[in-house]
Amino acid sequence: MATGKTDLDPPLLTVDDLKDTPDDGRRYELDDGRLDVSPAPVYVHTRVESRLSYHLTTPASDDFEVATGPGINVNADRTHHRVPDVAVIHTADAESPYLTKPPLLAVEVVSPESAIRDHHTKRQEYEEFGIPSYWIVNPDPALPSITELRLEDGGYREVTTVVGENILKTDTPFPLSVVPHWLGALGNRRKHVGGSDEAAG
Repeated sequence: MATGKTDLDPPLLTVDDLKDTPDDGRRYELDDGRLDVSPAPVYVHTRVESRLSYHLTTPASDDFEVATGPGINVNADRTHHRVPDVAVIHTADAESPYLTKPPLLAVEVVSPESAIRDHHTKRQEYEEFGIPSYWIVNPDPALPSITELRLEDGGYREVTTVVGENILKTDTPFPLSVVPHWLGALGNRRKHVGGSDEAAG
């Protein structure tokens, strides 16, 4: 009798299989036991990711850790594994080799090949996993933006989308101001990235 499953079905991968992936700059994630590979990010993506990590670290107390590219197991079977570009966690929730508790904040910096994944797939996954705050950062030099989503009643609500040299002001996971333009622009970013009077004007 047919059972709808054959021996030809590939076995589900777990995070244990990730140790066999090459260290080639690409990002290896798991989507329900299937390998999900993203190309190495272009430099503007790396610049935005690095600057945001630094900017988040500055006001963070010892109760928080800011991590770039942490691996997170988002299900108990360890067949679903995501690597946000930046995350903020409670220091007490740090684990090795991978996190298993929802970070306080997950950030994805959008690239052309990740737009659908970041805006839809990961949004749903992070929502279901219970990550309280999710930022989607668009590093496009012509129209940089940050969209802030917060978890309310089990679903994400878009709090705001801030564009260009406007200032995102938030209190989650701690009070912070950030200007999308200065995450990627050349110039005196240290003075302006947090929303100085000059940047706001």
